[in-house]
Amino acid sequence: MVSPTALLAATGWGVEGSLPILAVVVVAGIGTGVLFLVSAVAYGRRRTGRHLLISVAVGALLVRSVIGAGTVLGYVPMPIHHFLAHSLDFLIAATVLYAVYAYAPGSLSNAPD
Repeated sequence: MVSPTALLAATGWGVEGSLPILAVVVVAGIGTGVLFLVSAVAYGRRRTGRHLLISVAVGALLVRSVIGAGTVLGYVPMPIHHFLAHSLDFLIAATVLYAVYAYAPGSLSNAPD
């Protein structure tokens, strides 16, 4: 019996070595890198907790793009890719939600920053 992964790889549906997927990941990584730089500059100027949280979330998105490129280039095995990428998805969502709840009017913290 042939595994579904082997079948997909044999029919050209694997990601390793795929130039179109690598191109998408590189473009996404460049865009996310620019967004990370903007968020880091904003944090450097404001020095607030909410700006730090946004920078952490966007930085995690950038790391996710690096992991994707590593997978396409054959450096990161697919099980590790899935574990890391979905862990980063959780981190990003949790960070953004915490920023929304912690810094909304009438929220957890009444101290201005």
